[in-house]
Amino acid sequence: MSKNQKNGSIIAIITMFFLYAMIAFVTNLGAPIGVIWKNQPGIDGNNMLGMMGNFMNFFAYLFMGIPAGKMLTKLGYKKTALIGIAVGFVGVLIQYISSFPEGIPGFCVYLLGAFISGFSVCILNTVVNPMLNLLGGGGNRGNQLNLIGGSLNSLTGTLTPLVVGALIGEVTKSTAMADVNLVLYIAMAVFAAAFCILLFIPIEDPEMGRVTAETKFEHSPWSFRHCTLGVIAIFVYVGVEVGIPGALNFYLSDGTDKGAGILENAAKIGGAVAAMYWLLMLCGRLVSGFIAGKVSSRQLMLFTTSVAMVLILAAMFIPKTTTVEMPLFDIMQFKFWTATVPMSALLLVLCGLCTSIMWASIFNLATEGLGKYTAQASGIFMMMVVGGGVLPLIQGWFSNFMGYMPSYFVYLLAVAYMFYYALVGCKNVNKDIPV
Repeated sequence: MSKNQKNGSIIAIITMFFLYAMIAFVTNLGAPIGVIWKNQPGIDGNNMLGMMGNFMNFFAYLFMGIPAGKMLTKLGYKKTALIGIAVGFVGVLIQYISSFPEGIPGFCVYLLGAFISGFSVCILNTVVNPMLNLLGGGGNRGNQLNLIGGSLNSLTGTLTPLVVGALIGEVTKSTAMADVNLVLYIAMAVFAAAFCILLFIPIEDPEMGRVTAETKFEHSPWSFRHCTLGVIAIFVYVGVEVGIPGALNFYLSDGTDKGAGILENAAKIGGAVAAMYWLLMLCGRLVSGFIAGKVSSRQLMLFTTSVAMVLILAAMFIPKTTTVEMPLFDIMQFKFWTATVPMSALLLVLCGLCTSIMWASIFNLATEGLGKYTAQASGIFMMMVVGGGVLPLIQGWFSNFMGYMPSYFVYLLAVAYMFYYALVGCKNVNKDIPV
Protein backbone atom coordinates (compact mmCIF):
# COMPACT_ATOMS: atom_id res chain seq x y z
CA MET A 1 0.00 0.00 0.00
CA SER A 2 1.39 3.41 -1.02
CA LYS A 3 1.66 6.30 1.41
CA ASN A 4 -1.21 8.14 -0.31
CA GLN A 5 -3.42 5.05 -0.15
CA LYS A 6 -2.60 4.58 3.51
CA ASN A 7 -3.41 8.21 4.32
CA GLY A 8 -6.65 7.95 2.34
CA SER A 9 -7.58 4.79 4.24
CA ILE A 10 -7.00 6.51 7.60
CA ILE A 11 -9.18 9.46 6.55
CA ALA A 12 -11.88 7.07 5.34
CA ILE A 13 -11.80 5.18 8.67
CA ILE A 14 -12.15 8.43 10.63
CA THR A 15 -15.03 9.46 8.35
CA MET A 16 -16.78 6.14 8.99
CA PHE A 17 -16.31 6.65 12.72
CA PHE A 18 -18.07 10.01 12.42
CA LEU A 19 -20.91 8.40 10.47
CA TYR A 20 -21.16 5.61 13.05
CA ALA A 21 -21.49 8.32 15.69
CA MET A 22 -24.02 10.25 13.63
CA ILE A 23 -26.34 7.24 13.42
CA ALA A 24 -26.96 7.39 17.18
CA PHE A 25 -26.81 11.20 17.30
CA VAL A 26 -29.62 11.61 14.75
CA THR A 27 -31.65 8.64 16.02
CA ASN A 28 -31.59 9.80 19.64
CA LEU A 29 -32.91 13.26 18.77
CA GLY A 30 -36.44 11.80 18.63
CA ALA A 31 -37.28 11.48 22.33
CA PRO A 32 -35.73 14.73 23.71
CA ILE A 33 -37.14 16.84 20.86
CA GLY A 34 -40.47 15.09 21.41
CA VAL A 35 -40.48 16.70 24.87
CA ILE A 36 -40.69 20.07 23.09
CA TRP A 37 -43.37 19.14 20.58
CA LYS A 38 -45.71 17.42 23.01
CA ASN A 39 -46.16 20.72 24.88
CA GLN A 40 -46.97 22.76 21.77
CA PRO A 41 -50.50 24.08 21.04
CA GLY A 42 -52.62 21.42 19.37
CA ILE A 43 -50.66 18.55 20.93
CA ASP A 44 -51.20 19.63 24.53
CA GLY A 45 -49.11 17.12 26.42
CA ASN A 46 -50.11 13.98 24.50
CA ASN A 47 -47.30 11.48 25.12
CA MET A 48 -48.17 9.35 22.11
CA LEU A 49 -47.91 12.32 19.74
CA GLY A 50 -44.73 13.40 21.49
CA MET A 51 -43.20 10.06 20.49
CA MET A 52 -44.27 10.38 16.85
CA GLY A 53 -40.90 11.83 15.76
CA ASN A 54 -39.16 8.80 17.23
CA PHE A 55 -41.73 6.56 15.53
CA MET A 56 -41.24 8.16 12.11
CA ASN A 57 -37.47 7.76 12.38
CA PHE A 58 -37.77 4.03 12.99
CA PHE A 59 -40.78 3.59 10.69
CA ALA A 60 -38.47 4.41 7.78
CA TYR A 61 -36.52 1.18 8.43
CA LEU A 62 -39.58 -0.83 7.42
CA PHE A 63 -39.41 0.65 3.92
CA MET A 64 -35.65 1.02 3.56
CA GLY A 65 -34.19 -2.10 5.18
CA ILE A 66 -34.14 -4.41 2.15
CA PRO A 67 -33.71 -1.65 -0.51
CA ALA A 68 -30.62 -0.42 1.37
CA GLY A 69 -29.04 -3.85 1.03
CA LYS A 70 -29.87 -3.99 -2.68
CA MET A 71 -28.47 -0.47 -3.13
CA LEU A 72 -25.24 -1.58 -1.49
CA THR A 73 -24.93 -4.53 -3.87
CA LYS A 74 -25.76 -2.51 -6.98
CA LEU A 75 -23.98 0.81 -6.30
CA GLY A 76 -21.17 -0.25 -3.98
CA TYR A 77 -20.09 1.01 -0.57
CA LYS A 78 -18.93 4.52 -1.44
CA LYS A 79 -21.92 5.63 -3.54
CA THR A 80 -24.38 4.12 -1.07
CA ALA A 81 -22.66 5.92 1.82
CA LEU A 82 -22.73 9.22 -0.09
CA ILE A 83 -26.45 8.81 -0.76
CA GLY A 84 -27.07 8.04 2.93
CA ILE A 85 -25.11 11.13 4.01
CA ALA A 86 -26.96 13.39 1.54
CA VAL A 87 -30.34 12.06 2.67
CA GLY A 88 -29.33 12.61 6.30
CA PHE A 89 -28.43 16.23 5.62
CA VAL A 90 -31.83 16.82 3.97
CA GLY A 91 -33.66 15.13 6.86
CA VAL A 92 -31.96 17.27 9.51
CA LEU A 93 -32.45 20.40 7.38
CA ILE A 94 -36.20 19.73 7.23
CA GLN A 95 -36.26 19.30 11.01
CA TYR A 96 -34.57 22.68 11.28
CA ILE A 97 -37.16 24.23 8.93
CA SER A 98 -39.92 22.89 11.22
CA SER A 99 -38.93 25.55 13.78
CA PHE A 100 -40.51 28.27 11.59
CA PRO A 101 -44.18 27.17 11.21
CA GLU A 102 -46.05 27.15 14.52
CA GLY A 103 -48.25 24.45 16.01
CA ILE A 104 -49.46 21.46 13.99
CA PRO A 105 -48.02 22.61 10.61
CA GLY A 106 -44.55 22.81 12.13
CA PHE A 107 -45.06 19.44 13.81
CA CYS A 108 -45.95 17.84 10.45
CA VAL A 109 -42.82 19.31 8.85
CA TYR A 110 -40.76 17.92 11.76
CA LEU A 111 -42.26 14.44 11.29
CA LEU A 112 -41.34 14.54 7.59
CA GLY A 113 -37.75 15.43 8.55
CA ALA A 114 -37.63 12.62 11.11
CA PHE A 115 -38.91 10.14 8.51
CA ILE A 116 -36.29 11.19 5.94
CA SER A 117 -33.58 11.03 8.63
CA GLY A 118 -34.73 7.46 9.27
CA PHE A 119 -33.98 6.58 5.63
CA SER A 120 -30.48 7.99 6.14
CA VAL A 121 -29.60 6.09 9.30
CA CYS A 122 -30.96 2.87 7.79
CA ILE A 123 -28.71 3.27 4.74
CA LEU A 124 -25.72 4.20 6.89
CA ASN A 125 -26.33 1.26 9.23
CA THR A 126 -26.21 -1.01 6.18
CA VAL A 127 -22.94 0.52 4.95
CA VAL A 128 -20.79 1.43 7.93
CA ASN A 129 -20.21 -1.98 9.52
CA PRO A 130 -19.02 -3.82 6.38
CA MET A 131 -17.14 -0.73 5.18
CA LEU A 132 -15.11 -0.52 8.40
CA ASN A 133 -14.43 -4.23 8.11
CA LEU A 134 -13.21 -3.63 4.55
CA LEU A 135 -11.00 -0.68 5.53
CA GLY A 136 -9.50 -2.75 8.34
CA GLY A 137 -8.70 -5.61 6.00
CA GLY A 138 -11.17 -7.96 7.68
CA GLY A 139 -10.30 -10.33 10.53
CA ASN A 140 -9.42 -9.00 13.97
CA ARG A 141 -8.49 -5.55 12.65
CA GLY A 142 -11.86 -5.13 10.92
CA ASN A 143 -13.68 -6.29 14.05
CA GLN A 144 -11.62 -3.89 16.17
CA LEU A 145 -12.62 -0.93 13.99
CA ASN A 146 -16.28 -1.91 14.32
CA LEU A 147 -15.97 -2.13 18.10
CA ILE A 148 -14.42 1.35 18.21
CA GLY A 149 -17.19 2.64 15.95
CA GLY A 150 -19.81 1.01 18.19
CA SER A 151 -18.32 2.73 21.22
CA LEU A 152 -18.51 6.12 19.47
CA ASN A 153 -22.09 5.28 18.53
CA SER A 154 -22.95 4.78 22.21
CA LEU A 155 -21.05 7.92 23.17
CA THR A 156 -23.07 10.17 20.87
CA GLY A 157 -26.21 8.35 21.98
CA THR A 158 -25.29 9.54 25.47
CA LEU A 159 -24.51 13.11 24.42
CA THR A 160 -27.70 13.76 22.39
CA PRO A 161 -30.28 13.79 25.24
CA LEU A 162 -27.69 15.46 27.46
CA VAL A 163 -27.18 18.39 25.09
CA VAL A 164 -30.84 18.75 24.12
CA GLY A 165 -31.95 18.64 27.75
CA ALA A 166 -29.37 21.26 28.73
CA LEU A 167 -30.49 23.55 25.89
CA ILE A 168 -34.15 23.25 26.89
CA GLY A 169 -33.65 23.47 30.65
CA GLU A 170 -37.27 23.83 31.72
CA VAL A 171 -40.12 23.01 29.35
CA THR A 172 -42.81 25.69 28.97
CA LYS A 173 -45.40 26.54 26.33
CA SER A 174 -42.87 28.97 24.84
CA THR A 175 -40.20 26.28 24.42
CA ALA A 176 -39.69 25.68 20.69
CA MET A 177 -37.52 23.83 18.17
CA ALA A 178 -35.42 26.97 17.79
CA ASP A 179 -34.05 26.33 21.28
CA VAL A 180 -32.23 23.21 20.06
CA ASN A 181 -30.99 24.52 16.71
CA LEU A 182 -27.41 24.06 17.93
CA VAL A 183 -27.61 20.25 17.71
CA LEU A 184 -29.16 20.47 14.25
CA TYR A 185 -26.35 22.77 13.09
CA ILE A 186 -23.82 20.24 14.40
CA ALA A 187 -25.56 17.37 12.61
CA MET A 188 -25.73 19.21 9.28
CA ALA A 189 -22.09 20.31 9.54
CA VAL A 190 -20.87 16.74 10.19
CA PHE A 191 -22.96 15.35 7.31
CA ALA A 192 -21.66 18.03 4.94
CA ALA A 193 -18.04 17.49 5.98
CA ALA A 194 -18.36 13.69 5.74
CA PHE A 195 -19.84 13.96 2.24
CA CYS A 196 -17.04 16.22 0.99
CA ILE A 197 -14.29 14.04 2.50
CA LEU A 198 -15.72 10.73 1.32
CA LEU A 199 -16.31 12.10 -2.19
CA PHE A 200 -12.56 12.45 -2.79
CA ILE A 201 -11.39 9.23 -1.11
CA PRO A 202 -10.86 6.23 -3.43
CA ILE A 203 -12.50 3.13 -1.94
CA GLU A 204 -12.58 -0.21 -3.74
CA ASP A 205 -15.54 -2.46 -3.14
CA PRO A 206 -14.81 -6.00 -1.90
CA GLU A 207 -16.19 -9.17 -3.37
CA MET A 208 -19.81 -9.45 -2.26
CA GLY A 209 -19.28 -12.91 -0.74
CA ARG A 210 -19.97 -16.43 -1.88
CA VAL A 211 -23.64 -15.72 -2.61
CA THR A 212 -23.80 -15.00 -6.37
CA ALA A 213 -26.47 -14.62 -9.03
CA GLU A 214 -26.19 -18.37 -9.63
CA THR A 215 -26.84 -19.25 -5.99
CA LYS A 216 -30.15 -21.09 -5.65
CA PHE A 217 -32.42 -20.41 -2.68
CA GLU A 218 -34.79 -23.31 -2.18
CA HIS A 219 -36.12 -21.83 1.05
CA SER A 220 -35.94 -18.52 2.95
CA PRO A 221 -34.92 -17.35 6.44
CA TRP A 222 -38.59 -17.71 7.41
CA SER A 223 -38.22 -21.47 6.96
CA PHE A 224 -36.10 -21.54 10.13
CA ARG A 225 -38.18 -21.29 13.30
CA HIS A 226 -35.33 -19.89 15.41
CA CYS A 227 -34.77 -17.15 12.82
CA THR A 228 -38.46 -16.22 12.64
CA LEU A 229 -38.69 -15.98 16.42
CA GLY A 230 -35.39 -14.05 16.40
CA VAL A 231 -36.87 -11.49 14.01
CA ILE A 232 -39.62 -10.86 16.57
CA ALA A 233 -36.98 -10.64 19.30
CA ILE A 234 -35.06 -7.99 17.33
CA PHE A 235 -38.31 -6.04 16.83
CA VAL A 236 -39.14 -5.91 20.53
CA TYR A 237 -35.50 -5.43 21.56
CA VAL A 238 -35.06 -2.17 19.64
CA GLY A 239 -38.35 -0.98 21.15
CA VAL A 240 -37.05 -1.73 24.64
CA GLU A 241 -33.62 -0.21 24.00
CA VAL A 242 -35.05 3.09 22.74
CA GLY A 243 -38.28 3.16 24.72
CA ILE A 244 -36.94 2.80 28.26
CA PRO A 245 -34.83 6.01 28.22
CA GLY A 246 -37.27 7.83 25.93
CA ALA A 247 -40.26 7.35 28.22
CA LEU A 248 -38.04 8.08 31.23
CA ASN A 249 -37.10 11.43 29.67
CA PHE A 250 -40.81 12.25 29.22
CA TYR A 251 -41.59 11.18 32.80
CA LEU A 252 -38.90 13.31 34.43
CA SER A 253 -39.57 16.31 32.17
CA ASP A 254 -43.33 16.28 32.76
CA GLY A 255 -44.35 19.03 35.17
CA THR A 256 -47.91 17.72 35.61
CA ASP A 257 -49.23 15.28 38.21
CA LYS A 258 -48.27 12.40 35.92
CA GLY A 259 -44.62 13.38 36.07
CA ALA A 260 -41.93 12.73 38.64
CA GLY A 261 -42.63 15.91 40.57
CA ILE A 262 -39.49 17.72 39.41
CA LEU A 263 -40.37 21.39 38.96
CA GLU A 264 -37.04 23.11 38.29
CA ASN A 265 -34.90 22.29 35.22
CA ALA A 266 -37.04 19.23 34.60
CA ALA A 267 -36.02 18.81 30.95
CA LYS A 268 -32.34 19.21 31.83
CA ILE A 269 -32.62 16.52 34.50
CA GLY A 270 -34.66 14.26 32.19
CA GLY A 271 -32.09 14.53 29.43
CA ALA A 272 -29.18 13.98 31.81
CA VAL A 273 -30.78 10.89 33.36
CA ALA A 274 -31.59 9.43 29.92
CA ALA A 275 -27.96 10.09 28.95
CA MET A 276 -26.80 7.97 31.90
CA TYR A 277 -28.77 5.05 30.46
CA TRP A 278 -26.87 5.36 27.16
CA LEU A 279 -23.61 5.76 29.05
CA LEU A 280 -24.23 2.47 30.84
CA MET A 281 -24.96 0.88 27.47
CA LEU A 282 -21.54 2.08 26.36
CA CYS A 283 -19.95 0.57 29.47
CA GLY A 284 -21.83 -2.67 28.96
CA ARG A 285 -20.63 -2.98 25.37
CA LEU A 286 -17.04 -2.37 26.37
CA VAL A 287 -17.19 -4.98 29.14
CA SER A 288 -19.07 -7.54 27.04
CA GLY A 289 -16.28 -7.36 24.46
CA PHE A 290 -14.01 -9.05 27.02
CA ILE A 291 -16.44 -11.70 28.26
CA ALA A 292 -18.33 -12.60 25.06
CA GLY A 293 -15.56 -15.01 24.07
CA LYS A 294 -16.08 -17.04 27.25
CA VAL A 295 -19.84 -16.77 27.80
CA SER A 296 -22.36 -17.87 25.16
CA SER A 297 -24.91 -15.47 23.66
CA ARG A 298 -27.70 -17.60 25.11
CA GLN A 299 -26.29 -17.37 28.65
CA LEU A 300 -25.80 -13.62 28.32
CA MET A 301 -29.40 -13.20 27.15
CA LEU A 302 -30.85 -15.36 29.94
CA PHE A 303 -28.96 -13.42 32.60
CA THR A 304 -29.56 -9.90 31.29
CA THR A 305 -33.24 -10.39 30.48
CA SER A 306 -33.83 -11.82 33.98
CA VAL A 307 -32.16 -8.82 35.61
CA ALA A 308 -33.98 -6.38 33.32
CA MET A 309 -37.38 -7.85 34.25
CA VAL A 310 -36.60 -7.45 37.95
CA LEU A 311 -35.46 -3.85 37.46
CA ILE A 312 -38.53 -2.87 35.41
CA LEU A 313 -40.93 -4.55 37.85
CA ALA A 314 -39.32 -2.77 40.80
CA ALA A 315 -39.46 0.57 38.95
CA MET A 316 -43.15 0.11 38.23
CA PHE A 317 -44.14 -0.48 41.85
CA ILE A 318 -41.78 1.76 43.87
CA PRO A 319 -43.61 5.00 44.78
CA LYS A 320 -42.24 8.15 43.17
CA THR A 321 -41.90 9.63 46.64
CA THR A 322 -39.02 7.19 47.20
CA THR A 323 -36.13 9.23 45.87
CA VAL A 324 -32.37 8.99 45.48
CA GLU A 325 -29.54 11.40 44.76
CA MET A 326 -28.27 10.54 41.30
CA PRO A 327 -24.94 11.73 39.83
CA LEU A 328 -25.39 13.45 36.47
CA PHE A 329 -23.20 15.33 34.02
CA ASP A 330 -23.67 18.96 32.91
CA ILE A 331 -22.46 19.10 29.31
CA MET A 332 -22.61 22.90 29.17
CA GLN A 333 -20.47 23.50 32.28
CA PHE A 334 -18.57 20.22 31.83
CA LYS A 335 -18.92 19.06 35.42
CA PHE A 336 -20.77 16.48 37.48
CA TRP A 337 -23.72 17.40 39.66
CA THR A 338 -26.45 15.56 41.55
CA ALA A 339 -30.21 15.67 41.29
CA THR A 340 -32.97 14.14 43.39
CA VAL A 341 -34.94 11.71 41.25
CA PRO A 342 -37.39 8.87 41.95
CA MET A 343 -35.71 5.54 42.72
CA SER A 344 -37.56 4.10 39.71
CA ALA A 345 -35.50 6.36 37.43
CA LEU A 346 -32.24 4.89 38.72
CA LEU A 347 -33.53 1.33 38.29
CA LEU A 348 -34.51 2.01 34.68
CA VAL A 349 -31.13 3.60 33.96
CA LEU A 350 -29.47 0.38 35.16
CA CYS A 351 -31.37 -1.46 32.43
CA GLY A 352 -28.86 0.08 30.03
CA LEU A 353 -26.28 -2.46 31.22
CA CYS A 354 -28.69 -5.25 30.29
CA THR A 355 -29.76 -3.99 26.87
CA SER A 356 -26.15 -3.33 25.83
CA ILE A 357 -25.52 -6.96 24.85
CA MET A 358 -28.91 -7.93 23.43
CA TRP A 359 -28.67 -6.88 19.77
CA ALA A 360 -25.49 -8.84 19.06
CA SER A 361 -26.68 -11.83 21.11
CA ILE A 362 -30.05 -12.06 19.35
CA PHE A 363 -28.42 -11.66 15.95
CA ASN A 364 -25.94 -14.45 16.70
CA LEU A 365 -28.63 -16.81 17.95
CA ALA A 366 -31.04 -16.06 15.10
CA THR A 367 -28.50 -16.49 12.28
CA GLU A 368 -26.85 -19.61 13.66
CA GLY A 369 -26.88 -22.30 10.98
CA LEU A 370 -28.50 -20.13 8.26
CA GLY A 371 -25.59 -20.40 5.81
CA LYS A 372 -26.46 -18.75 2.49
CA TYR A 373 -29.68 -17.35 3.98
CA THR A 374 -27.78 -15.12 6.43
CA ALA A 375 -27.67 -12.11 4.09
CA GLN A 376 -31.44 -12.26 3.52
CA ALA A 377 -31.98 -12.53 7.26
CA SER A 378 -29.81 -9.45 7.85
CA GLY A 379 -32.08 -7.40 5.57
CA ILE A 380 -35.14 -8.59 7.49
CA PHE A 381 -33.48 -7.71 10.81
CA MET A 382 -32.79 -4.21 9.52
CA MET A 383 -36.49 -3.81 8.73
CA MET A 384 -37.41 -4.94 12.23
CA VAL A 385 -35.58 -1.95 13.72
CA VAL A 386 -39.00 -0.34 13.20
CA GLY A 387 -39.81 -1.78 16.64
CA GLY A 388 -37.90 1.18 18.08
CA GLY A 389 -40.75 3.36 16.85
CA VAL A 390 -43.72 1.06 17.43
CA LEU A 391 -43.22 0.01 21.06
CA PRO A 392 -42.55 3.55 22.42
CA LEU A 393 -45.67 4.71 20.55
CA ILE A 394 -47.77 1.98 22.19
CA GLN A 395 -46.26 2.74 25.59
CA GLY A 396 -46.92 6.46 25.07
CA TRP A 397 -50.58 5.75 24.32
CA PHE A 398 -50.99 3.72 27.51
CA SER A 399 -49.16 6.35 29.56
CA ASN A 400 -51.76 8.98 28.61
CA PHE A 401 -54.34 7.32 30.88
CA MET A 402 -52.34 4.82 32.98
CA GLY A 403 -49.42 7.03 33.95
CA TYR A 404 -45.76 6.59 33.03
CA MET A 405 -44.57 3.83 35.35
CA PRO A 406 -47.58 1.48 34.97
CA SER A 407 -47.23 1.75 31.17
CA TYR A 408 -43.78 0.17 31.41
CA PHE A 409 -45.58 -3.16 31.33
CA VAL A 410 -45.14 -2.86 27.53
CA TYR A 411 -41.38 -3.18 27.92
CA LEU A 412 -41.72 -5.80 30.64
CA LEU A 413 -43.64 -8.06 28.25
CA ALA A 414 -41.08 -7.40 25.52
CA VAL A 415 -38.19 -8.40 27.79
CA ALA A 416 -40.15 -11.48 28.91
CA TYR A 417 -40.41 -12.52 25.25
CA MET A 418 -36.66 -12.13 24.81
CA PHE A 419 -36.15 -14.33 27.88
CA TYR A 420 -38.39 -16.96 26.29
CA TYR A 421 -36.44 -16.69 23.04
CA ALA A 422 -33.13 -17.29 24.82
CA LEU A 423 -34.60 -20.13 26.85
CA VAL A 424 -36.47 -22.04 24.14
CA GLY A 425 -37.02 -20.11 20.91
CA CYS A 426 -33.39 -19.87 19.79
CA LYS A 427 -32.98 -23.64 19.27
CA ASN A 428 -32.55 -24.56 15.61
CA VAL A 429 -35.14 -27.26 14.94
CA ASN A 430 -34.75 -27.05 11.14
CA LYS A 431 -31.27 -28.53 10.75
CA ASP A 432 -32.49 -30.72 7.90
CA ILE A 433 -32.79 -27.70 5.56
CA PRO A 434 -29.69 -27.49 3.26
CA VAL A 435 -27.74 -24.22 3.71
